Amino acid sequence: MDPAVHSLDHFALTVPDPQAGADFYSSFGLRTSTNANALRLETDNGVAGFLYEGSAKHLHHLTFGIEASERKAFRDRLESGGVKLLDAPRGCESDGLWFRDPDGNLVELAVTQRRSPQAKSQMGVRLAGEGERSAPDGPQRITPRRLGHALLFSPDVLGQVAFYERALGLRLSDRSGDIVAFMHTPHGSDHHILAFGKSGHPGFHHASFEVGSVDEIGIGAMFMHGKGHREGWGFGRHYIGSNFFHYIRDPWGSFAEYFCDIDYIPKGCAWESRNVPGEHALFVWGPQPPQYFFENVEAVPATV
Repeated sequence: MDPAVHSLDHFALTVPDPQAGADFYSSFGLRTSTNANALRLETDNGVAGFLYEGSAKHLHHLTFGIEASERKAFRDRLESGGVKLLDAPRGCESDGLWFRDPDGNLVELAVTQRRSPQAKSQMGVRLAGEGERSAPDGPQRITPRRLGHALLFSPDVLGQVAFYERALGLRLSDRSGDIVAFMHTPHGSDHHILAFGKSGHPGFHHASFEVGSVDEIGIGAMFMHGKGHREGWGFGRHYIGSNFFHYIRDPWGSFAEYFCDIDYIPKGCAWESRNVPGEHALFVWGPQPPQYFFENVEAVPATV
């Protein structure tokens, strides 16, 4: 197998108010801690994200995990493909391979533990009549198992797919025209660890976190609603990827998603990607998404 990343390790955002981020993601169920440079976000599976302080919300970087034995091969591939390697940004203590993708997003390839599951994740199952409406004092905070994927806005969805296939070894899972596309790792992963959605300029749309059951999606959504986070989309089930979902809008107009029961693409699987008609691209069932779900609220970068 040619070198390929094995996981999405974490995402990092620049935000104008990290404390608002701490409040949001803590309520969402992540553990938060601070250091001199950033707010750290963790799931049961370890680090999932970082929030850096800045004038406006935008993607700071994405970090993908690679095997130590493939580091040189990745460096050679990037350099021979004309991708300029960069120093780690200020405040990031890392010896990873840093570069920018065609949209200008900062990307790191780092030797990390594998965070993608080795097989399809199992949901918790309740027998009929076993569920409880809620605890006596209301719905409880849910702790996500792990970061599953991120979706970025892009003016050239298929161009981004081609770059991430060539540079990172990811593979196309499914797409809907040039509007949205989903990518997995050939090491075995969820249906997607990275996705791209069409927009006039780059931006960060959402990060998605696995929970243990449909019940946990509902309880988490109710808990967030009680904390005042009432904008979002769900409950529903996606057609592409098959996962149950509920999205919650964050303080900056992007989203955090609870999901469970996503399709799994095993290592060595002869997966054939589909071009899914637009009417099936969003969901099998669920409410219609609000118009703001499709809006890229980030400012147009000066270089675009």
